[in-house]
Amino acid sequence: MGRQLSALDAQFLNFETATNLAHIAGLTILDPSTAPGGVITRDDLVGLLRDRLHLAPPLRRRLVEVPLGLDHPYWAEDEEVDFDYHVRELALAPPGSDHQLAAQAARLHSRRLDRRRPLWELYLIHGLAGGRVAVYTKVHHSAVDGVTGAEVLAALMDFTPEPREVPPADDAPDVPVWKSAERAPEPLEMIIRGVARVLDNPLALMRFFGEAVSRLDEVPIVSQIPGAGLLARLIRGGTDLPGLPRMSVPRTPFSGRVSEHRRFAFGALPLAEVKHVKNAFGVTVNDVVLALCATALRRWLDKRDELPRLPLVAGIPISTRGQLPDDSLANEVMLAMTTIPTDVADPEERLKSVNQAMKLVKERFAAAPATWLLEFSQAMPAALSALANRSAFRLASRTAPAVNLLISNVPGPQSPLYICGGRVLAQYPMSVITDVSGGINITVFSYDGRIDFGIVVDREMVPDVWDLIDYLRDGLAELTELAGRQR
Repeated sequence: MGRQLSALDAQFLNFETATNLAHIAGLTILDPSTAPGGVITRDDLVGLLRDRLHLAPPLRRRLVEVPLGLDHPYWAEDEEVDFDYHVRELALAPPGSDHQLAAQAARLHSRRLDRRRPLWELYLIHGLAGGRVAVYTKVHHSAVDGVTGAEVLAALMDFTPEPREVPPADDAPDVPVWKSAERAPEPLEMIIRGVARVLDNPLALMRFFGEAVSRLDEVPIVSQIPGAGLLARLIRGGTDLPGLPRMSVPRTPFSGRVSEHRRFAFGALPLAEVKHVKNAFGVTVNDVVLALCATALRRWLDKRDELPRLPLVAGIPISTRGQLPDDSLANEVMLAMTTIPTDVADPEERLKSVNQAMKLVKERFAAAPATWLLEFSQAMPAALSALANRSAFRLASRTAPAVNLLISNVPGPQSPLYICGGRVLAQYPMSVITDVSGGINITVFSYDGRIDFGIVVDREMVPDVWDLIDYLRDGLAELTELAGRQR
């Protein structure tokens, strides 16, 4: 029987419009000189996918909608994936600069995926300066989160130029495969299941209500209402759940409705230098990354005389993998909110402020993992959930934003990887911007001694996105100098 999308997975389908797109992507830079013959072709990639598709189930899944929208959709296995459609190639015009590559990736990232097919596309991009090639891969967020997205890419990668032997699906019991073609239920069975869920929803909502009210200070937008935090603390009573400060989300040039168009910039920082700062100040690598983001945003806003008096508020995805009872979920993540100290002028104080804010988030999560959001989503009728998602997006875009931006940090391997024999030089992530989450998304992926930054923005809100990459580098140089004085 086909797997049903969870309510959390379905939300990524529900809020999607012509401007609010819900896919995530990776831009992989390859050195083909280590590949056979020194080239990587589209045929090479198609052959690799054919051999390893059973290692990446999200690439075989297509959506099956429930009649009348009574329930969340199902996944069904596409028995014959159309590689002519899903795998494409193009070339940059000379000189093939990084800015040209980023502009092309932004154009690809601005296009919706076709829901009639498995929700992914892959592009081989030739013509990069220095003889490099790139692979742009996007997958819908309803099918993967940041961690599982990285796992899908890892299925196509090897630790040596010589591809590893991959056993066929029937001979590989320890890999996450579907042993046989999974099919969605028949329409009548879908309707029966959907009606049963609707009848059970009132009880589910009652079971959920007590815990949800005690966590109001974690809910975007709701947490900004005066008294929400106090009410949450009163409901919690004597529990020692750490309190969260009320976070007012200031308006910025990247608040409001996003357009159909994206810009993208990418860059890398040396992991060793980031770790040097981490050790000097007794913080974490993630703290340093967030402090660098605060520095870059502060400088960008200050340059335009748009720096708010209040700190920005960022949504920070935190993995809940392994903490939820259902291991079939595509998305096992909660969105924590925290302040980003763009209002702090001193770089060392910015780093300390980030460290304190993230300690509070971690203490809160350790005391009570926020699985309540999944339970709430599951408790709502599917049709009502879809309507609520779209209404919340319209309301937030017209009034107060939920957060100013999203910042995500995905850990990766620290040894070289290869695709079709070509060495992976960099892995730049690309993620989601929306009316609710703001017109900037900064996603970070650590790989082989580097921290690769991918910044997706709305083209009209942030036309000069490459400045942010420069400011990140300036921020690290600033903290490195201060770390040297700690001795």
